[in-house]
Amino acid sequence: MNAWIKRKHGPDEVVSIIPDMKCSDAALVYHLYTAFEAGYLGRILFDDQGYWIYDGEELTVAEQEQLGKFIQYHMEGLWSS
Repeated sequence: MNAWIKRKHGPDEVVSIIPDMKCSDAALVYHLYTAFEAGYLGRILFDDQGYWIYDGEELTVAEQEQLGKFIQYHMEGLWSS
C-alpha cells in the first residue's frame, strides 16, 4: 500500500508501506520505503492496543504521525486477524 505524506523538509513524497508478518518485535510491524527510489525510511511498530512507535531517523514527528494514522485507518483489516 502507498501513502502520500507532506514532508517538512523537501518535496512531498509517496511512501510504500510493507507489512512484516515475520517480525516478532511487536504485534504489527510496517517497513517504510520511498516509493520511487526505494530508500528505507524506517519502520512503525504497533502493539496489541494500537499504540505505535517509529523506529528510524528519516521522518519528522509530523511525518510519523501522518503515516501512523494512515496505517491505523487503511490497514485495520490486519488488526482483526
